Amino acid sequence: MLKLALGVTLAAVATSCAPSQLGSTPGATPAPGHTTTTARPVEHWTMPNLVGSGLQDAQDAIQKLTGNVVFFTSSHDVSGQGRHQILDRNWKVCDQNIAAGQQIQVGVKIDFGVVKTTEKCP
Repeated sequence: MLKLALGVTLAAVATSCAPSQLGSTPGATPAPGHTTTTARPVEHWTMPNLVGSGLQDAQDAIQKLTGNVVFFTSSHDVSGQGRHQILDRNWKVCDQNIAAGQQIQVGVKIDFGVVKTTEKCP
């Protein structure tokens, strides 16, 4: 009889817990396969107009705008000569792949079309 009473009591306790109470013990780890995440808000910024800026200044402006979250920008020679931008201060921005006023966010590829500072944009 004691075994039967103990079994009924355990069954009653097991079924009285609502699913929302299971695993709600402070410091308890989630069950395998269950993850708890805190969603980070998507950070975004408004792309400035950097056409006419020096390449280094344009890169610095993006880093400052985003607090270095968007750190890397790329650039390419729009003169058709295929030159590499070794010293960014010697280049100026002729165009940008993301129009001023559009939203940018983490993971975006920002690319500046550039020529030497002594040259005219095509």
